[in-house]
Amino acid sequence: MAGSGKSLGPLNLVELQERAAEVLDPLAYDYYRSGAADELTLGRNRAAFAELELLPRVLVDVSEMDLTTTVLGSALPHPIAIAPTAFHRLADPEGEVASARGSADAGALFCLSSLSNTPMEDVAAAAGGPRWFQLYVFRDRGVTGDLVARAEASGYGAIVLTVDAPILGRRERDVRNQFELPEGLSIACVPDGDVDAPKGASGLAAYFATMLDASLDWADLEWLVASTSLPVVVKGVHRADDAERAVASGAAGVIVSNHGGRQLDTVPATIDMLPAIVDALAGRADVLLDSGVRRGTDVVKALALGARAVLIGRPALWGLAVGGADGVSRAVRMLVAETREAMMLCGARSVDDLGVELLG
Repeated sequence: MAGSGKSLGPLNLVELQERAAEVLDPLAYDYYRSGAADELTLGRNRAAFAELELLPRVLVDVSEMDLTTTVLGSALPHPIAIAPTAFHRLADPEGEVASARGSADAGALFCLSSLSNTPMEDVAAAAGGPRWFQLYVFRDRGVTGDLVARAEASGYGAIVLTVDAPILGRRERDVRNQFELPEGLSIACVPDGDVDAPKGASGLAAYFATMLDASLDWADLEWLVASTSLPVVVKGVHRADDAERAVASGAAGVIVSNHGGRQLDTVPATIDMLPAIVDALAGRADVLLDSGVRRGTDVVKALALGARAVLIGRPALWGLAVGGADGVSRAVRMLVAETREAMMLCGARSVDDLGVELLG
């Protein structure tokens, strides 16, 4: 039968990126897609998932499926969340408001970045659904404390402390483009959000150098845990010993993340770092994973290795660029559908059925 000739649109997250590349300003697209230095870790994040093989069970009744998971004691309809990413208004005029709406529509936990173009209160007011707030620690601890207090007052459910960025990784696409925010956009969650870039550097690198605190250490994590009623999740953990120390310092969870390959190049892929961290924590805290998740099989592999959930960053931005809130929702729903299919084909009726025995 001949086709109708109508375009089906992107069928997966890779095709969604291709469509986003057509509609985004080249400077914004380079900013979103870039990795650090030679972008080796950026590539490894995908290649490592591809190297893992699945070994499915057969003759399992999968007529009824349950994708629900629990993170920090809260039930979620599926194990896919939205990672914190900066500057959503480069992709859509509504920016983080549209992203939060799309996430809520698809039942995804949404994590708002400190480097949001939209105040956290506006995002909270515009969209329901579970939400966390990602925190960079500023040299001015008063600014940091104020951000935490505002997140508490606005109904955010956790503070996500990013720990792998004492300085900004050198992203040469941004240096070449002399990236800075267009006129009219700012870092809206914090004061003094407009920072002019010195010639030859990206505006974001200048912001990190002038505003954020490179002296961050374990005492600061303990201070943060003591200063908020919200659970604290530590994002950017690479090592099992650091994961153990984070939990000993009061963290309720860790996110195994290499910042999407945007910080220190040549670190391992997150899926390769995950097993040692899961084993070290032995259920004492929730472990999540981001960086490189693009297919439902990736989600299944991460959960089989012990992650409670995964987070996607760039794919949500591609959806935002292509279709605003609806595009974000579609990106999540595509991945949820692929995850459901992969679980069924593996003979896993729920996320609790996913274990290392499914990996070849």
